[in-house]
Amino acid sequence: MSKQTLSFQAEVAQLLHLVTHSLYSNKEIFVRELVSNASDACDKLRFEAINTPALYEDAPNLEVRISYDKDAKTLTIADNGIGMTQQEAIEHLGTIAKSGTKDFMGKLQDAQKADAKDQGALIGQFGVGFYSGFMVADKITVESRRAGVKAEEGVRWISGGTGEFEVEQIAKAQRGTSITLHLRDDALEYANTYKLKGIISKYSDHISLPILMEKEEWKEGEAIDPADPSKGTKGGGMHKTGEWEQANAAAALWARPKKDITKEHYDDFYKQISYDQEAPLAHTHNRVEGSTEYTQLLYIPGKAPFDLWNRDKKAGIKLYVKRVFIMDDAEALMPTYLRFVKGIVDSADLPLNVSRELLQESRDVKAIREGCTKRVLGMLEDLAKYDKAPEAGKDDVTDVLSDEDKAKQGQYTKFYAEFGAVLKEGLGEDFANKDRLAKLLRYASTSSDTATVSLADYKTRMKEGQEAIYYITADTLAAAKNSPHIEVFKKKGIEVLCMTDKVDEWSLNYLHDFDGTPLQSVAKGAVDLGKLQNEEEKKAAETAAEGSKELIAKLKEALKGKAEDVRVTTRLVDSPACLVVQDHGMSTQLARMLKQAGQTAPDVKPILEINAEHALIKKLNTDAVHFNDLAHIVFDQALLAEGGLPDDPAAYVKRVNALLV
Repeated sequence: MSKQTLSFQAEVAQLLHLVTHSLYSNKEIFVRELVSNASDACDKLRFEAINTPALYEDAPNLEVRISYDKDAKTLTIADNGIGMTQQEAIEHLGTIAKSGTKDFMGKLQDAQKADAKDQGALIGQFGVGFYSGFMVADKITVESRRAGVKAEEGVRWISGGTGEFEVEQIAKAQRGTSITLHLRDDALEYANTYKLKGIISKYSDHISLPILMEKEEWKEGEAIDPADPSKGTKGGGMHKTGEWEQANAAAALWARPKKDITKEHYDDFYKQISYDQEAPLAHTHNRVEGSTEYTQLLYIPGKAPFDLWNRDKKAGIKLYVKRVFIMDDAEALMPTYLRFVKGIVDSADLPLNVSRELLQESRDVKAIREGCTKRVLGMLEDLAKYDKAPEAGKDDVTDVLSDEDKAKQGQYTKFYAEFGAVLKEGLGEDFANKDRLAKLLRYASTSSDTATVSLADYKTRMKEGQEAIYYITADTLAAAKNSPHIEVFKKKGIEVLCMTDKVDEWSLNYLHDFDGTPLQSVAKGAVDLGKLQNEEEKKAAETAAEGSKELIAKLKEALKGKAEDVRVTTRLVDSPACLVVQDHGMSTQLARMLKQAGQTAPDVKPILEINAEHALIKKLNTDAVHFNDLAHIVFDQALLAEGGLPDDPAAYVKRVNALLV
């Protein structure tokens, strides 16, 4: 077939420019990316060959080979994996068929001012690792043949990284793909065995197939003039022997004895599978035996990915069966609320041809999922246990921590700042572990501006006679702390938890009490402080309610259709009014969030509670002319105070202006 010249997809052309210029400071990661792609190609062949063994042809041993030619200024990374057809080469190397392309472009542009280590992490996150080769090469030649097709049906793909690429059909005896980088003069350092072995050791040591390089040995030079040794020698130095040697460990990390694995090994493996340049907060490595046998190596990252809340993104861990890679993002092995967890599961019981559909139905998978969930929660509990430095003589565990436990201090706070909102989803998703999750939750409060207060901490600070854990939900911490609903609690020194994550109110539908103590929203139902309210206060409240009956009747009539009810409150100190809902009703805040998300929400009619001692409320009783306008203003101001907006903002402004005039 004749040679074709085709144009890159527009996004690829722009991406190539950004990769070449923005990520140049961390260019060695191109080796990691191309080796990773080669490893993936071998994994795909291994998987497809489960049902079609003939795909192995005459080369059953899968491997990656790296070679270079200093004189030709080339570096070649070759694999004998699944390979590509000509059409696949055009599709995979000329376009990016990913919905996240625009996100990648934006992130990459932002990364121009970022550290090199952060820049390098972006490439792997978006699956565009092949293009990293243009950081060091002014031309790339790819030769490939898909396993199972005729030798003469190979393909050659060539591009200089500009706007076009060439493809042509070639004969290729061996299946697989070879990528030849034509190195720029400022990148010739990569045509060096020592340099390449260092990069392989750093990034690819744990890839579970051999990475081979040509062996070198020292060779003495020949004398320029045998009769005159002073003229020196020529041709000395390191020379290739023609033999190949392995440059990586090529053993699955999780299959090695734990005693032989260092923290650096674990951290490097995490970075390899997660494309994260930061070390993880914690990991767990276990072999589980019994009715279901599997090995798990799970990590808790230190930083949330930018697409943590992307509902279209598949999340999960890597699944292997008897060390054969089966799939990425095996979501059936980990509950959705733990979607941030990275790692692998290697099962000894699942069939090699297991599919996503079979995973959903397998009893073994259910056992693995439960086991992984318990291990992750155990890691979090361990981090939380040592999060704060113990007070001398008061710590129940130990007054002197080991270096390992000292390193955990502050780690849970860091974790919770990144993933706390996701963890709360588990209250509604994982009933079996609800109590364990409740102990891991942290909130800000009227006593703390940061989300560090646990429900157990709150209970230790409860007032004598206090019978509930009080909380308020709001859009922001400032809105929560300045809410009229907590005025009486502030006055009495009662701590109130401030919940500002969008998931909070939904999650608390599944958590009604903690360790026998009920949770009570300060914005729901009537305030009953029980023993915290003395007889004098109770009598004053009854008197105020009795004396306001006529006013309340008039307010009910004026606000008909807006307020479900009107009553005198005991929760207000400085504000004239506030809005509340019934004990088990949907809050106005949650109703607003549902509507903003485009979901249907019931029409919530709140209860207006008035402070009978406030000057504005007293004014209502004496101003018959403006009563109706004042009543609506009081209601709308109460709505504004909790972050809502009046149904008719223009009418609200008109009423206020009329009274001001």
